[in-house]
Amino acid sequence: MAQETNRPHAVSPARSETSRDTFVRGSAWITAGSVFSRILGAVYIMAWLPMIGNAETGNLANALYGKGYNIYSIFLMISTAGIPGAIAKQVAHYNTLNEYRIGQQLFKTGVRIMAILGVVSAAIMYFAAPLYAQSPEEIPVYHALSWAVLIIPFLSIFRGYFQGFSEMAPSAISQVVEQLARVAYLLGATFVIMKINHGHYQEAVVQSTFAAFIGALFGILVLVWFYLRQRPKISRLVAQSDNEIQVSPRGLVMDILRQALPFILIGSGITIFQLIDQYTFFRMLPKFFIVSAKQMEIYFGIFNFNSNKLVMIVISFAAALAVAAVPLLSAAYARKDRRDMSAQITNILQLFLIIMVPSAFGVAAVAEPLYTLFYGYDPLGISILHLNAFTAILSGLFTVLAAVLQGLYQNKRAMGYLVVGIATKLVLQYPMIAFFNVYGPLVSTGLGMLVTCLLMLWSLLQTYGFRVKQTLRRMLGILAFSLLMYFVTATVVNLLSLVVNPERKIFSALILIVAVVIGVAIYGYLILKTRLADRIIGDRISGLRRRLHIR
Repeated sequence: MAQETNRPHAVSPARSETSRDTFVRGSAWITAGSVFSRILGAVYIMAWLPMIGNAETGNLANALYGKGYNIYSIFLMISTAGIPGAIAKQVAHYNTLNEYRIGQQLFKTGVRIMAILGVVSAAIMYFAAPLYAQSPEEIPVYHALSWAVLIIPFLSIFRGYFQGFSEMAPSAISQVVEQLARVAYLLGATFVIMKINHGHYQEAVVQSTFAAFIGALFGILVLVWFYLRQRPKISRLVAQSDNEIQVSPRGLVMDILRQALPFILIGSGITIFQLIDQYTFFRMLPKFFIVSAKQMEIYFGIFNFNSNKLVMIVISFAAALAVAAVPLLSAAYARKDRRDMSAQITNILQLFLIIMVPSAFGVAAVAEPLYTLFYGYDPLGISILHLNAFTAILSGLFTVLAAVLQGLYQNKRAMGYLVVGIATKLVLQYPMIAFFNVYGPLVSTGLGMLVTCLLMLWSLLQTYGFRVKQTLRRMLGILAFSLLMYFVTATVVNLLSLVVNPERKIFSALILIVAVVIGVAIYGYLILKTRLADRIIGDRISGLRRRLHIR
């Protein structure tokens, strides 16, 4: 059996690749697709908001949009029930044992479950909208998003299946196509409503959220095309299966559900924190400050939508690492290879740090021109984005650590630690809003995530172990380089702001480009010159250093 688990196959990494090579390759695909999708999902704002109206109307529209997507995210997790992640994990597990037939059966069973969950979840979201909506304006938004809940489960199951083979390209490409189709419909519908028909911004928000359905349709078509192309290869692998493990149809369903249910809670972690804000902020803030209902909507739009939209670009790095990590960890678990598990945990943490930390510091350094370019100049929005950029490190770390625990079949622990973090958030929400006003929800989120991450790290260290001293040394180097990059980049932003008007979008774009180029150059040079990138990413990065003539 041990020999069978190392057998090369057509659609998974070659035998000569190490776990780190496979992880880096998969991470690169998923990161490219995820980051491009996030960037596109943020860039459309620059065309969308001017069609919506002035800054105040834009913030109100963003608040409505954000509320809709927070609820939508929860229903989406329920409708997929974590099954894509579970499918990826279980397919990788059985593939490692050369039981490809069971993986194929898992996929087909998952599709049937998806059909049922999609219909039920979409129906509940549509018809129960008046019960969970906080205002009548939200109901049409939830109705529009329910159509996406109906079909996205099929999109997700295909992605999970490919990821189980460590094939990340189909997922990445479908993400990009999905986002392109969504943004095209969103901008076209908004233009017709606001510029041609001179309609209300709420109508534009409804159609903009319905665009999720359009994007999902195109994403599904891309994945079906990939599946049809690879079906002959998959069929050959299924025919060569050992067939030594027998699982009944009922056993397959139970296997999927046991692994899927934890993905619901854990996958919804960040959204749950945002939902706590959505249902507590409007009640708690007036207890300490004199503020109108309209002003609270604007505040909520700024911190829950505007800054989160930009910060999620950074968190998408972590999400990409998480997607790539689960199948590989599950395969190592199936082989009972504790050394590989420990090595992979170390690789994942260090790759997270070398990407996520400088990205977050970079966003904080360019917060002023970045926020101005997307939403217009707003001192409050800029300061919230600055704080949220650092909070994103903890949210991203939670995403990665939760995926690691799930990949190692530590679902109960992951859920328990998240519950502790959510409880921390709930307990601290009231006093943090009292002390920090509109910044309070971000502070309580950061502290809740910090508690969860510390518990997860301790659990991994105690159970599997990883190279703590090495990781800490490299983290200090990454932190030092990121701080240097932060101060230089922030100084460049401040100096350029003395020369041109930073409140104008055209000049904020200029400042942003110059600052980002300088920041990337500084950090990139430091990690290449010190060989830190080589030690974390691998030998492949040495080619880049040679091309840049860095010795």
